[in-house]
Amino acid sequence: MEKKKYNISVEATLEVIGGKWKTVILCHLTHGKRRTSELKRLMPNITQKMLTQQLRELEADGVIERIVYNQVPPKVEYQLSEYGKSLEAILSSLCTWGENHLIKVYGDISEVLEENSLNH
Repeated sequence: MEKKKYNISVEATLEVIGGKWKTVILCHLTHGKRRTSELKRLMPNITQKMLTQQLRELEADGVIERIVYNQVPPKVEYQLSEYGKSLEAILSSLCTWGENHLIKVYGDISEVLEENSLNH
């Protein structure tokens, strides 16, 4: 594997969890195993192609695990790996900051947060 060069260590973090969807996926997985269809329902604005791509990248980086059950029809679930669980404090902080930001901007956040969203 070719070594990359970074100007600051946070670049490595953002390389793994950056982008619009990866952090959202990880936040949902902090609440336990999820099937692809569950993640899609929780994230209605993501395309199936993008969800699959993001899950594959997170798995390749070792922060999530793909569990395949040997049954018909096939069942696949995703969960945080032990390594991925080390991101839980960061993810919780991001959720808290986002909630505080929404309160600052909108006041009553019940109007801007989806009902099925899991805040933390």
